Parts: sequence; structure tokens; C-alpha cells
Amino acid sequence: MKTEKGWLAFVCLLGILWACADGKQEGSRPESITNTDAAVSSRTNDVSTSTKKTILFFGNSITEGVGVAPEEAFPYRIGQRLDSLGFPYQAINAGLGGETTSGGLNRLDWVLDQQPVDIFVLELGGNDGLRGINPAESKKNLQAMIDRVGKAYPEATIVLAGMESPPNLGPAYNDAFRSMFPELAYANGIPLIPFILEGVAGNPELNLPDGIHPTPHGHRLVANHVWTYLRPLLTQD
Repeated sequence: MKTEKGWLAFVCLLGILWACADGKQEGSRPESITNTDAAVSSRTNDVSTSTKKTILFFGNSITEGVGVAPEEAFPYRIGQRLDSLGFPYQAINAGLGGETTSGGLNRLDWVLDQQPVDIFVLELGGNDGLRGINPAESKKNLQAMIDRVGKAYPEATIVLAGMESPPNLGPAYNDAFRSMFPELAYANGIPLIPFILEGVAGNPELNLPDGIHPTPHGHRLVANHVWTYLRPLLTQD
């Protein structure tokens, strides 16, 4: 785990970037996400959707791969590994920079309507922490998304990815924020990735000049980390 100093620097830089880019992201959402099916399919590995199961990565800029080419983002790299190992799955990147749990809840139905989902990786909450949103509200939104995915695709496996909140918000907030991910995973009986940026956050060699978003190599490490949780869920059927 990173040091407190490294994590604090990471969070401070993330807060600056979010403050500068949040308005732009909110304004671009209808065009980039809800305009056409290409918003999802353009970030999909080149596979046949008629014969393969779907792993849908639903998150914010970490999932989207802000600052790197689409083929360098960790969902695409996982898709490449699936192909190379012969697993009958396709990886779809449905990440959107600046997304909060509220925003994710609002666009979830549209994404779920695009095609069946077999594994749903939910990576949201980090921007809620940056805004200081009440963790109870974030937890409620995450639970609502888990419920909607379960209702739409009862056989789908949901994987929850955890994040950390800024330490300057105080220990009470940090504890509530951090605990909501394992609490949700336990209550719903779903796998948990405790911290999706484990080993990457706070390391300047693994992040872009903004100090926040992973470099291509950082995304490779994130892909490796996420893979350890996905691999036990995959079948060859």
C-alpha cells in the first residue's frame, strides 16, 4: 500500500483536476455517452458479440482511460488477455470521466440496454469522495446500481471496485467512505476489489504528468490487479 504522503499528493492533484474538468465532463455527457451505440462499441475489443459473453466495465476516468489511447486502458488490456487465453468473453469499456455515483445511476439503464451482460465491474465512488458527498448517499446509489444490474441480468456476476477518499475530509468521513465498499460487497454477496489503484496511485512513474491518471504502464498494472479478481469468475463454456 502506498504511503500516506504519496496518497495525499495523489488526492490533492486529483482534486485540482476534477475542479478544472468537472464542468466540461458534465456538459459532454449526452454526446459521448447517450448519443449513439458507438459510445460503447467503439471501446470494445474486436470480437464477435454473437458468440462471446460480455464483461462490462462501468466507471469513471480510471476505467475510461483518460490520457491514454483506447487500446492502452486497462479494460482493453483485459480484453486482449481474454482473447490470448481463449476465454469466450469480450471486454467493453463504459467508463466516463468525471462520473459520480449519481451520474452513473442516471446513465446505467441506457448502458444495460445495449446488450446482455455476464460480468459487471462497477468502479464508481471516487468523484463522490472528492466532492465530499455523504457516503450514505453514495452507498445508496451504488446499491441501486447493483439492484438494477441484478434485475436486468439475474445471472450476471457483479464485481465492486473500491476507492479511497481524501484524507483531509477527516477520519469519520474516510472510515465511512472506505467501509461502504466491503459493506456493499458483503451485503450483496459479490466480489470486491478493495482498491483498484493498488500499487499505482501516488507513484509518479506510473501516472501521467497530472499525477492522477495512470500511464500505459500504470494501466497494465491495473489490468493485472483486476485480472486476479476476474480470473476465478471466468468459464470456458
